[in-house]
Formats: sequence, structure tokens, C-alpha cells
Amino acid sequence: MNIINIEHIAKIYQVGMEQVHALRDVSLKIDKNEYVAIMGPSGSGKSTLMNMLGCLDTPTSGVYDFKGVSVSEMTDNELARIRNKEIGFVFQTFNLLARSDAVHNVELPLIYAGVPSAERKERARQALIDVGLGDRMHHKPNELSGGQRQRVAIARALVTKPAIILADEPTGNLDSKTGEEIMALFLEIHEKGNTIILVTHEEYIAEHAMRILRLRDGLIEKDELVERRFIPKARETIL
Repeated sequence: MNIINIEHIAKIYQVGMEQVHALRDVSLKIDKNEYVAIMGPSGSGKSTLMNMLGCLDTPTSGVYDFKGVSVSEMTDNELARIRNKEIGFVFQTFNLLARSDAVHNVELPLIYAGVPSAERKERARQALIDVGLGDRMHHKPNELSGGQRQRVAIARALVTKPAIILADEPTGNLDSKTGEEIMALFLEIHEKGNTIILVTHEEYIAEHAMRILRLRDGLIEKDELVERRFIPKARETIL
């Protein structure tokens, strides 16, 4: 079943007197429970494509259907609901509230969704347990390692039970060993049925996915299925 169906998407930015063609005639289908990595050099359009997929930006032309509904026909409120409930975002810089503990950081999307306090705290605690941070619930970001902070961010992305996890360079601020452990956690999440879309410039990170899209000059240059290599279980080491 297609979760994402993009047909002939283009995105043009006006920069002063110049038009920048960030995406040119991109067509793409992503099915439920796929694990897709998006790669490309700087300026290839991968970040623009990620913003489109996450309903953070709109195309200049073309069609984007999310779970069978045209994104271009959605109201601002409907788009906000998609971003809050249907898509879980994970960023390179974690984007955590410095003065809040892990539980409060994770429950934030549920606060915006109007979920009652007791339910959202319970769901936030369970999400932290699911990513191996059951003993760090009341730690603030400055009391956590980089890997632990990214696990909090992943728990926050998962807490709404989204259709898709969108991860933008999720290992970019981590050392290679910690990055491998975070990628192993993504594999566990995928094996539980989640759809994952990952943007990276690192080949070894992309190889954790099952499909790699390679962009160049705003076009999909190559769309290939890959044979995933062995990855250790994420919780052999708690970061």
C-alpha cells in the first residue's frame, strides 16, 4: 500500500533575480513499512524533498498524495495534524527543550494534540522504555550523552504512533560507534512495522536501509534496492 505517491514534483525558489530549481520533475512511491535512504551531494535537492515529504513545504508544481489524500488540497489545520500525528521527525541537532526532562520532551506532540495529561505521560514513559531509556526519564538534555539525547528525540517521534518516521542526518552529531547503535535502533523500529525515510550523506548510514534514492541536480538519478548488512541489536549497549 502506497503511503506516499509523488508525481512530477518541482520546486522553484526565487532568490533575488534568480530562480533556483531545487527539484525538477520528481516522481516517487513509498509503501508502508519501507525503509528508504535519500542521498545526494550538497544542492542535490534532498533536503527540499525531505521538507516536501514532511509537509513542511509545498511544491511549485506536481502532485503529492499522502495516504491517498492530495496534500495540495489540505487546509493549514489538516497539514498541521499530519505533521503532528502522522509524521515523526528526528533531526541531527535533537531539538530538545534544554530545561525539560526526557518525559516532558517526549510528550510535547501529545500536548499539542490535546491528549489528557495522565495518558500522555504514560505514553511518553513507554516510548522512553521502548528506546532503552527507562532509567533516564527525569534527566534533562545536559545530563544525557549525545546518543541518549537522540534516543529521546526518537521516542518523541514515535509517541504519536506515526505512519512515517522522517530522519534528517540523525547520526550527524554522533561518533561512529554511537551512530551505529542509533541505526540499529532504527532497524528495530522498522522491524516493528514503521515506515522510515532517512536523509544522509554517509554511504555506510544509507546501507542500513533497504532502498536508496540518489539525487543530483533536483532529479532522482538512481533508485535502487540494497541488501542490508548485519547490524547488532540496539540495546546491547545503552548509550
